[in-house]
Amino acid sequence: MFLLSSSKRVLAFCLAFRLVNSILIQTYFNPDEHWQSLEVAHHVVFGYGHLTWEWKKGIRSYLHPLIFAFFYKVMAFLHLDIPLIMMKAPRLLQSIFASFGDLYLFKLSRLAFDERVARWTLFSQLTNWFMFFCFPRTLSNSLEAVLTIMGLYYWWPSFCGSSKPVPGSSRKLALAVAALSCAIRPTSAIIWLYVGFLDLLKTHDRLKFVFLEVIPIGALVLGITCLLDRWMYGSWIFVPLNFLKFNFLSSGGDYYGTHKCHWYFTQGFPVMLFTFIPFTVTGVYHSKEWKLFGLIAWVLGLYSMLGHKEFRFVLPVLPVALMFSGYSLAAMENLDSSDDKRKRPSEFHRRCPSKMQLSLFFLLVTNLPMALYMCLVHQRGTEDVMNYLAKEAAYGKVDSILFLMPCHATPFYSTLHRNLPMRFLDCSPSDDRGVLDESDRFMMSPVDFAYNMATNWSLPSHIVLFDSQEKQLREFLTSHLFKEVKRFFHAHFKVDRDLQSSVLVYALTSR
Repeated sequence: MFLLSSSKRVLAFCLAFRLVNSILIQTYFNPDEHWQSLEVAHHVVFGYGHLTWEWKKGIRSYLHPLIFAFFYKVMAFLHLDIPLIMMKAPRLLQSIFASFGDLYLFKLSRLAFDERVARWTLFSQLTNWFMFFCFPRTLSNSLEAVLTIMGLYYWWPSFCGSSKPVPGSSRKLALAVAALSCAIRPTSAIIWLYVGFLDLLKTHDRLKFVFLEVIPIGALVLGITCLLDRWMYGSWIFVPLNFLKFNFLSSGGDYYGTHKCHWYFTQGFPVMLFTFIPFTVTGVYHSKEWKLFGLIAWVLGLYSMLGHKEFRFVLPVLPVALMFSGYSLAAMENLDSSDDKRKRPSEFHRRCPSKMQLSLFFLLVTNLPMALYMCLVHQRGTEDVMNYLAKEAAYGKVDSILFLMPCHATPFYSTLHRNLPMRFLDCSPSDDRGVLDESDRFMMSPVDFAYNMATNWSLPSHIVLFDSQEKQLREFLTSHLFKEVKRFFHAHFKVDRDLQSSVLVYALTSR
């Protein structure tokens, strides 16, 4: 296993691993990675970039995008804001945060169990396909997961009544980290309500806990966040309340699709855990850490009550589940070591692979190919096309771009990094139920939509679309003097629509 002991060595190893991890990610996963963080940060620093409807209604806090805005500002000051760096640098920054998440998971596992479990937990964290695929992405959920792990580490002695000391930590620090996590994503409160409630039940001085710790620390972080949003929005905006109204009270998230109530238990979380499932289940049973397991069940249960469900929403509890896998692997290693001592030397060399060796082979051979395929192959066309257009725009070969595809299917100005006219099909929720947005109307009838749009458009120099719609729009494109100039592979199988196997770029031939 790992020859790791000190926190510095673990951090250095994880940092190197996550930096490589971030470079290997070349695919598109979720629009929020670009549109709710990098696009907003680009707008703040460079003065252009698209702000989606959430920012007009005040249901997002600027706290998370400003991290990347500061990063962009530094790059601009150093004159490093060139296309290649603009594409790669944000994920490299997030990989630094992710490495601290890995470190604190190691420390939390060591605190909760022992050094051996901590090493195997780190192994599970680094080799799980979904953590590899998602953790270094610039999603607010990724940073929320990092803060959740850190907060649990600082809260652990109080949470589980451990007698082990945690140098330099306290419940107050844990509360500050928890409050910061909730400021970035209000739904993080689901996690900390569970942790805080269990602590409240067993603490003797409940009034002190609530009035001298929870309320002051929470109010301080909330106040700073509100002042920050007041500065950025230009008016007083209480984001947590607006977020609650839209996502919980009005079920606004359902506009983007719904799943069955059991989805997280039967599909979502099992897909994320993948082949670590039997090891996690075994670890839960043998470790008897029911409070920690209860946190996973609580989060999955509450998120199941919402109609709109996504893998990334429950990312913060995936590392917790992988802790149980680490426990199971450590127990298996102990058992193999005991068996080896009982064997004679001659028998040792002739024996079959141990359960431990077979288990590690099974986990690696199932997770690593999956991770590499999802990071390097599946849905890479929409990233590749923007990288291509950014380079073309840098040479003055692009005047304007029209995206005839489902909304938010590609990165935007944060990748192009040129203030050129770009138009995509809008999909903002309508106050009138049943009214189709532009994106839906286009997908229902691409030809009719395109001809109607062409009656009142400013002719773009480039059109980007998927091959599934290009087959229907080929006549329209040629009649308007467009020709195919580039084609990018996108996917081998469909995700939530018809198979979108390629992304095409058409350019105006009269240029």
